[in-house]
Formats: sequence, C-alpha cells, structure tokens
Amino acid sequence: MELADILQSGGNITLSIKSDDLFKFADVLVEKARHRLEQEIIQDKSEVYYTKDQVAKILNINPSTLWNWSNKGYLMPIKVGGLNRYKKSDIDRIIERRK
Repeated sequence: MELADILQSGGNITLSIKSDDLFKFADVLVEKARHRLEQEIIQDKSEVYYTKDQVAKILNINPSTLWNWSNKGYLMPIKVGGLNRYKKSDIDRIIERRK
C-alpha cells in the first residue's frame, strides 16, 4: 500500500517510514502541485480580460453597476497593468445565471 493511500484512508495511525518512501511521497506531492499550477497557468493564458465599458455593453448595464457589484463581491475586477479588468469567464458565469 502506498503512503498516499494510507493517509487518504483517514485512519488515526502512527507510521514508521523509510526515508526512501518519504522522498517518493514528496515527489508525488510536488508532481501533483506542478500539474495543478500548469493547468492554472494554461487557463490564465487563455483567459480574456474586458474593460468596464466592454463589460457594461456585454451585460447591458450602466458602468456604475460594476462598482456596486464589486462592493458586493458579485463581480470583482482584477488589476492588469494597473487598470481594472474583468475576466471573460466571470462574465460568462453571470450570463449563465441570467438564463
């Protein structure tokens, strides 16, 4: 049984582990983390960012509504080059909710 399997079983046990097994387990954790980060980077590179005017037009709202939504946590802008931008994926989520 692998160390990861033992830990995932949720049992409250004491283990005696060989250093080689601990290194293998660390490698597995690092590989999983690397894979997740790669996926996030790929997703971020494919993300499209809109200005507030573009978002207002897409959603057919007044640009001041975006300020209200930001204060409520409904649609949060991110800083890109010091300017507020909105993720296309967040806009798509709002459009889906409206359907």
